[in-house]
Amino acid sequence: MRVYKYLFTLLCVVAAVACSDDKSDSAMSVETSSIDMDAVGGVKRINVDIADSWIVSTDDAWITVSPANGAGAATCEFKIDSALTAEPRYGVVRIQNLRTMQSKEIAVTQQGFPYTIELDDNAFDVECYKTSEERYFDVKVRSNVEFDVNIPSDIDWLESEDYTLTLNRGMRPRQTTVRFRWDINTVPEERLAEVTFTPKNEVEISRSDVLNVKQEGAEPIIPDTRSGDSTALLAVARNLDVMTQWDASQSMTMWQNVVLWDESMEGCTPENVGRVRSAQFVLFNTNEPLPYEVRYLTAAEELYFFGNANTFLKNLELGDDICSLTQLKRLTIGSYGLVDLPDSFKQLKNLEYLDICSNNFQQVPEVLKKSNFPALRSLIMNANQRSSVYDLSNTTKTNLGGFIDEPKFPVDLIKWDLDTLVLSVNYLQGELPDFEDDDTVPVYTQQDIERVDTLPQFLADNRIKKVMPSTKRFAINFNRLTGKLPDWLLYHPALDWWIPYSLVFQQEGRAQDGTQAGFENEPANLQYYYDIYTKKEPWAITTPEE
Repeated sequence: MRVYKYLFTLLCVVAAVACSDDKSDSAMSVETSSIDMDAVGGVKRINVDIADSWIVSTDDAWITVSPANGAGAATCEFKIDSALTAEPRYGVVRIQNLRTMQSKEIAVTQQGFPYTIELDDNAFDVECYKTSEERYFDVKVRSNVEFDVNIPSDIDWLESEDYTLTLNRGMRPRQTTVRFRWDINTVPEERLAEVTFTPKNEVEISRSDVLNVKQEGAEPIIPDTRSGDSTALLAVARNLDVMTQWDASQSMTMWQNVVLWDESMEGCTPENVGRVRSAQFVLFNTNEPLPYEVRYLTAAEELYFFGNANTFLKNLELGDDICSLTQLKRLTIGSYGLVDLPDSFKQLKNLEYLDICSNNFQQVPEVLKKSNFPALRSLIMNANQRSSVYDLSNTTKTNLGGFIDEPKFPVDLIKWDLDTLVLSVNYLQGELPDFEDDDTVPVYTQQDIERVDTLPQFLADNRIKKVMPSTKRFAINFNRLTGKLPDWLLYHPALDWWIPYSLVFQQEGRAQDGTQAGFENEPANLQYYYDIYTKKEPWAITTPEE
């Protein structure tokens, strides 16, 4: 009987313990056993109800729980950091009863960032024209991979600049700005471009937006018409940003510095009456070649461009559009910032006068040859210095202009026999050629003396080289020329008209080899000259000091 009594007592104890355990389990309540979170991270609120004191712990630094301990019921905030990789990651959070040491786990799963290239705006409309400083637009790109910007190879009017994408937060997409620059549209039709973005590395991309760019067509210009000329003039002035522009509401006959063809003018044809014969563009600010609209001035005989802002800082090309104006006879492009002339410039076969002064030429443009310009009689290329440097041997500057890269004096220009050749205020160095050993340069003959009664017999008797016999104006002053003045210059029939002590003999500074500029046999005055040219009326026998 006693045995049964013990057994009954034991069963009661076991039942009591079991009931106690069931009560503990039921008193530990957690709202969920798993959390799914997007790659961007965030906060999840989980309700916890535990009768005793409890604590929350995790081994994953990217998970934070607040509060991390407590007693009884509470709402815990699970803060999940932004993902750092493209793959999912997994973590565990444990909630433990501090009295019973029992715990429950919450599994946390966070998706990784897929590789994407996303645009805030994937469509841009641009105008046909703006100034060079304004011809751009910015595209904001969000990406978690370095990417290439792909513009179709047949799109030459759109280009992208380099960008910086700082991927310092793993695979989290970061934002960068890609700047696109566009060129002027010269045709009336609109232009379209589709730009794609591709990852630099071989990764699987889940999204890559496409950029669509549309540019409006240019304002139509009717070729070979008076209205086309007026539209072209206004466009050229606008594109050059000329300081004082014409009033489009006025008749073109009222525009300053514009001359129209009139029936009374020599060379006027019926189709050119009322069209532009000459035009001047003065004081402007451009960083580009001559505007393309200049090509429509097909009746112009003379065009004048002078006075670009900050010319000495610029390295500009001329462009090919003006080269199609084969009717041009006089052209001035001065103080523009030119560093070269295109090969297409030789199309201007009818040029008689060319002034390209005050530019930034390091060398005489190769296209300037007698064979390319058979009608040219005046060539002016003075004052190409970017800055004043008197001693070239002590300067480290290389971008000085002034034909400083010419290895010697440009002999072909002297052989050209122009009416006017002006090369003053440059950095020409070396000696003037004497042509004594050059059989291609003739000498004065007895026939020359007999044909022109002002020529002295001295020229033929001393076989003086017949150099630039037609030149009425020759200026090479303020260069870095050295050596001896050749006889062809000292006894040239037009020397006195050249005003030699001001425009020929006078040099300044030192050449790059340190040689002091100046001619070692410069005459004291022109008495020797008038002793030979006895039929000339002396202007004045002066010396440099006088």
